Amino acid sequence: MKNNYDVIVVGGGPGGSMAAWEVAKAGYSVCLLEKDRDIGYPVRCGEAIGEAALRQFVDPKDSWIASEITGTTLVAPDNTSVDIDFAKETGYILNRRIFDYDLSRYAANAGAEVYTKSYVKGLIIEDDFIKGVKLDYLGEPKEIRANIVIGADGLASRIGRAAGIRTQVRMKDMESGLQYSASNVDVPINKMIMYVGSNHAPGGYLWIFPKGNKFANIGIGIDGKASQHKSAKAYLDEFMDANFPNAAILTTMCGGVPCPTPMKSPIKNGLMLVGDAAHLINPVTGGGIAPAMKSGMISGQIASEAIKNNDYSEQFLSKYVKRVFKEFGNNHERLYRIKEVIHKLTDDELNGIAIKVKKIDPLKRSLGSVFKTAVYKKPSLILDVVRIFAGF
Repeated sequence: MKNNYDVIVVGGGPGGSMAAWEVAKAGYSVCLLEKDRDIGYPVRCGEAIGEAALRQFVDPKDSWIASEITGTTLVAPDNTSVDIDFAKETGYILNRRIFDYDLSRYAANAGAEVYTKSYVKGLIIEDDFIKGVKLDYLGEPKEIRANIVIGADGLASRIGRAAGIRTQVRMKDMESGLQYSASNVDVPINKMIMYVGSNHAPGGYLWIFPKGNKFANIGIGIDGKASQHKSAKAYLDEFMDANFPNAAILTTMCGGVPCPTPMKSPIKNGLMLVGDAAHLINPVTGGGIAPAMKSGMISGQIASEAIKNNDYSEQFLSKYVKRVFKEFGNNHERLYRIKEVIHKLTDDELNGIAIKVKKIDPLKRSLGSVFKTAVYKKPSLILDVVRIFAGF
């Protein structure tokens, strides 16, 4: 580990690896710092991503993919189920441990230096510019300097807080979440199953993401207010007892599931935040892999431009923010407005939506038709739905 780099990336998830990869490809020196002992562990998400989203960045490898998803089943509070086959899109449930590890290898093969057991605990700030980081590397204190620091260190982002950026997520935008990786569960191998309603997951949803051979990620995210009366674990355990009484729980993961709007200004002089650290998360699903990769890629490209121009000011780095909002941030704001309406729907309204969608010819059903039906009382949101599913 050297004392100086052009760029320091903090966090070895998909966003951090993409950022480091872009900087290395541009020919600049970059180090990637990960606090845990392994890249890709522990896994902290449901592991779902769309094929088209993934192919923006890399060609999928078979070892990354636990299951290919060709459709979804939506289950209403009264257990009315609606099957939707994807007409064009294919989804993947990833093996994140392998996927994350390989992304970091891509960055390393391009020239990035990767260091695990590197706990970043502060920033070097001079004349209102971020100039590097303070860390413990293998238990020893160290300082590394760079012209740009990219924070890909997750929702709580120590980097963002140290820079004076308000990183907190409002309680109304934070769900209480729990996920089991469960074996001996008999579920369709190519369909995601999503349950909604106060009996399943008040103010959120319960999911089954198959990973093949009677194995699945089964999780829940519920509204923070609802969790005051009954925990996410209680809801999920009741569901498991009723549906998979013989399941073996191999892994348990719990924590907050953020569903906020994107951070408006995740930058400072010499600093950019990406992925969860910048609140770049799909507000409806809580999915963050593709937004992390996209923002990581953009941040790496803007960092390379900044080095070329010798300009590390917040004004120059605002190019990063503009690109993020143009390419997907505006869609996230539309999704947030839709989420706000959906989370207020009563069980009767959700049951009614299921009945209406079920009347649609199965060949014409789509997630777009579900969302349009869900926001029918808010005509102004129909345009948001159209824009999202038309790819605008």
